[in-house]
Amino acid sequence: MDTFEYRGRNKRGEIMQGTIESPNPQAVATWMLTTGIAPIRIQVQSDALKGQPRWLLLLQGNGSFTLKDLLLFTRQMGTMAKSGVPMLDALAGIQKSTVNPVLAEVLRDIRADLDRGVELSGAMARHPKLFDDYYVSMVKVGEGSGQLEEIFKRLHEQIAFEKHMAQEIKSALRYPTFVLFAISIALAVMTLFVLPVFAETYTKMQASLPALTLLLLAISKFAVGYWWAVLAMAGTCFYAFKLYIAQPEGRYAWDKFKLRIPVIGSIIKKATLARFCRSFATASKSGVPLVQAFTLVSRVVNNAYFEERILSMRDGVERGESLLRTARTAGIFTPLELQMMSVGEDTGDVDGMLNQVADMYRDEVEYEVGRLSEAMEPILLAFMGVLVLILMLGVFLPMWQLGKVALAKH
Repeated sequence: MDTFEYRGRNKRGEIMQGTIESPNPQAVATWMLTTGIAPIRIQVQSDALKGQPRWLLLLQGNGSFTLKDLLLFTRQMGTMAKSGVPMLDALAGIQKSTVNPVLAEVLRDIRADLDRGVELSGAMARHPKLFDDYYVSMVKVGEGSGQLEEIFKRLHEQIAFEKHMAQEIKSALRYPTFVLFAISIALAVMTLFVLPVFAETYTKMQASLPALTLLLLAISKFAVGYWWAVLAMAGTCFYAFKLYIAQPEGRYAWDKFKLRIPVIGSIIKKATLARFCRSFATASKSGVPLVQAFTLVSRVVNNAYFEERILSMRDGVERGESLLRTARTAGIFTPLELQMMSVGEDTGDVDGMLNQVADMYRDEVEYEVGRLSEAMEPILLAFMGVLVLILMLGVFLPMWQLGKVALAKH
C-alpha cells in the first residue's frame, strides 16, 4: 500500500491534514468522508518523505510531544466518545490521521493494551511523557462514572487553558530575553574588536590611563587571549546551574526566586495561580477526591514552591480543616481570592468560584503581558545607559585628557 497525504476540512471548517496508508486515493476519500472530513487534496507522499529514519523525523520536529498534540488528541477522543465510536476504532482512526510518528506509536501500544483487556487509563499510564498523573486520573474517573465524553471535554478545556498560559509566559519572557541577548552581543563586539584597537592607540601614545580604562583594557585583553576559557567557564556555569535546579532544593529555590523577579515575577505567579485554580476546579468537579485532587494539581503547576504550598493545603484538609483555612495558611492567595473561596464554600460552589479566579488571573496575565514592554523599558534603558556610560568613559576619557594636554601646550 502507498502512503497518501490528505488535506480537508471538518464540520467546523477547520483544516485537517496528515498521512495514511491506503491502496488507492478513493479509499482515502471514503475514509475521510466517514470521519466527517471534506477532502480538499489527496496525493501520494513524495519519495523524499518516505521511509525517513527516526532521527531525521526528530530533527523535523515530528518526534516529540507538545501541548498542541495532546490538545488535538483529547478533542478527537471527546468527539469520538460523543459519537459512540468504539474505543479501539477511535484510537485506530486517530492513529491513521496523526502526523506525529511517535504519537502514532503510542496509540498503537495503547490499542494493543486494550486488546489484552487493560483499561484505557492503565494503558495511558504506561506513557507518562504524554499522559501525566492528572490526565490519567481524570480518565480513570471518567471510566468509573461512565462519563468519558464529559471528562475529555473538560480535559480539552484544561489543556487549552494550560497552552494559553504557557504562551503568555513565553511572550512575557521574549522581549527582555531579546534585549539582553542584543546587549550581550554588543558587549562582546566592544570587548573583542573595538577595545583592542584603542589599546594599541594608547600604547603608541604612552599615555597615563585612568583606572577605569585600565580595567576595561585588562578585561578585553583577557577575553581576546583566553576567549576559549571564557566560553568554557560560561558552559560550566550553565551546566552547574542545570545540575543545581535538577536537585529538589535547587529547584525550590529557583522557582521561589522567579516569583520575585520585577514585573516578570508577577506574571509567572498569576499564571501559576490560574493554572492551580482551573486544574483543581476541573478535578473536583469531575469527582476526584479532594485529597487526591491536591496531590495531582501540585504536579501540574510546574513550580516547586507552589507545589510545597499546595501539599501543605492537602495536609490541612486531611486533618479536617476547611479549604478556606488551609488556603489562608498557605500564604499564596490574596484577600480577594480567599473571599471568593469563602463564598464558594458557603454556597457549595467552590469549583465555580475557582474557575472565576482562574479567568480573572488569565485576563490579568494577558493585560500585563500587553504592557510588559512599557514596564520593562525603563529598567532595560537604565541598565543599557550604565553600560554605555562605563564604556564611553573608559574609552574616550583618556583621549579627552590627551586633547586637553595638547591644547595646553599650544
